[in-house]
Amino acid sequence: MEQEQRPKVGVGVIVIKDGKILLGKRKGTHGEGSWAFPGGHLEFGERLEDCAKREVMEETGITIKNIKKLTFTNDIFKEENKHYITCYVKTDYDSGKVQIMEPNKCEKWDWFEWNKFPENLFIPLQNLLKEEVDPTKYEFK
Repeated sequence: MEQEQRPKVGVGVIVIKDGKILLGKRKGTHGEGSWAFPGGHLEFGERLEDCAKREVMEETGITIKNIKKLTFTNDIFKEENKHYITCYVKTDYDSGKVQIMEPNKCEKWDWFEWNKFPENLFIPLQNLLKEEVDPTKYEFK
């Protein structure tokens, strides 16, 4: 019996340091060549905040703090037959030096001002920008 396809849950981590956002250039996976936030799949039973900490450490070697839930996007990758709900969290850089911890998945990391991103953005990031949410200005109560 064929398994029913369902969307997967991704977590996009918006890491802010000195007013800039951390993006990585993807490689060897879907969205290759596009720029994206650190993040990945939410594991079964895992809290969003714990996923964010884990993924950022696994991918960049840095720690984050002040993790706040932000918004979500509905991301359909037609060419790759993939569908994700991406949950975004806003975080602050805490400590460590940004490194390429997964060279088979990421070409490089860099810091960018919001709305001054490079060309070729990952589909979830493109969809987030359509929401017109600026996490560098968003205040939580």
